[in-house]
Amino acid sequence: MTYSQSRARYAETLNAVTADREEVVITRAGHAPVVMVALDDYESLKETAYLIRSPENARRLLASIDRLERGTTHDLIE
Repeated sequence: MTYSQSRARYAETLNAVTADREEVVITRAGHAPVVMVALDDYESLKETAYLIRSPENARRLLASIDRLERGTTHDLIE
């Protein structure tokens, strides 16, 4: 979506981003594009980036996701 289009449909664009959880890429002539996302989605992306910053933590998280997708369970130790 161009900058001019986003301005002309600003409320509609904001509603699409927040209600539909849809990211919108806004382009401007001669400038780098930007992405408009809902705050909750942005915070989630930041948290994910923080969690996988450590290679060891990233490996543990990916292994956990793999076990979840395969249906592998284990007992909790209290």
